[in-house]
Amino acid sequence: MHSSSTPPATGPAVPAAPAGPPALGLSFRQAAREDVPALVELVESAYRGDASRAGWTTEADLLGGQRTDPEGVLEAIEKPGSLLLTVWDGGVLVGCCQLEHRDTHAYFGMFAVRPALQGAGLGKAVIAEAERLVREDWGVRLMHMTVIVQREELIAWYERRGYTRTGERLPFPYGQERFGLPTRDDLQFELLTKNLV
Repeated sequence: MHSSSTPPATGPAVPAAPAGPPALGLSFRQAAREDVPALVELVESAYRGDASRAGWTTEADLLGGQRTDPEGVLEAIEKPGSLLLTVWDGGVLVGCCQLEHRDTHAYFGMFAVRPALQGAGLGKAVIAEAERLVREDWGVRLMHMTVIVQREELIAWYERRGYTRTGERLPFPYGQERFGLPTRDDLQFELLTKNLV
């Protein structure tokens, strides 16, 4: 979630998302620089503005402004120890997540599923593949993530995937527009963890 005054990067048009549930032939690959425009569009569509209300992961009632920008996505692609995983249905980008190798654990973030496809099992497939990569490629057995505490439905979804609320709270970065424009003054993050056995 980064911001700057630099205009968004231009690139090829993003293909329209499929209307139905994801096909069985999903493919996963590491993001490349040329994926940046499509990734920005995907993440924004999942969390911000009216388009995000088609799915259930929207943050539009808590935060306005942007969720990410081309600079932030490119940083996630190029940062050492980071892997930005993309999920494709045919030629259409339908999901993504970022993984960071942080010593004894991995951090899971920038998780997005195209709103029209939420609730069809795609999110479960993405998180399962992320956990497999962390275990098998990095040899890491602990995943961390942070979720806005007011996102009770989303936290419950992660709990059903085996994540545990730690009660550890982290402050929301008020005053930093690159993280969005809060609509309330009590936002905090909570750390969730999962042992990957």
